[in-house]
Amino acid sequence: MSDTPARENTAPTFQDKVYRSGGGIVGGVLLLALLLWLSIDAMVRGAGTAPGLAASVLVLGAPLIVAFTLWPQVRAGADRLLVRNPFRTIETRWDGVESLNAALSVELRAGGHKFVIWALPVSLRQRKRANRRAMIDAGDRGTISNAPSSATARQPRPSLFGAPTAAASQQPTEAYADKAVDELNERVAAYRESLPEDAGTPEVKVAWTWWIIGPIVAGALALIILLAVG
Repeated sequence: MSDTPARENTAPTFQDKVYRSGGGIVGGVLLLALLLWLSIDAMVRGAGTAPGLAASVLVLGAPLIVAFTLWPQVRAGADRLLVRNPFRTIETRWDGVESLNAALSVELRAGGHKFVIWALPVSLRQRKRANRRAMIDAGDRGTISNAPSSATARQPRPSLFGAPTAAASQQPTEAYADKAVDELNERVAAYRESLPEDAGTPEVKVAWTWWIIGPIVAGALALIILLAVG
């Protein structure tokens, strides 16, 4: 047995943080409720092939809605990144992330492959609003720095309840997807800086989400058969 002490992993540890699309979750719940209502109503009151068609649409549609709205997630763990896309799950150590950027969509490069992250949709409207807010804040800071120092210097305007209106300065100056990408890239950089040289090559695991794909295929086949027969 070697007397050389084991090399301690000094990579920083982070608390788990989950990124999801709030709009996607709300939309998914509403779509599921609508699909259940229409499908169950058709199965109970329908005649002929209507109940079978409704059941097939339910088996096909419910997993599709879940896959694209409720399931997508990005989990930033202590030392690993987990990305849940509609039909695939990608997992790798932080130093296995080759690049992570947000353009028209958030793209992850790992293991020589490119993956679009569905849980972080890029909103161009939100990005424009955040950029406009950042420009306004920059202009306000420039105005304050050029103003003479006196007791009558510009102060926060009081609200109706007597407190300063700090809400304007607290508005986000960065879109949600851009902010999430910045935070994730910070974790990647911090982990790489403190990771030992003999840590080994990070593995990129890609797994298909069969429990979602299976019902979709079954529902589609049943729907095709019923339409062809009926």
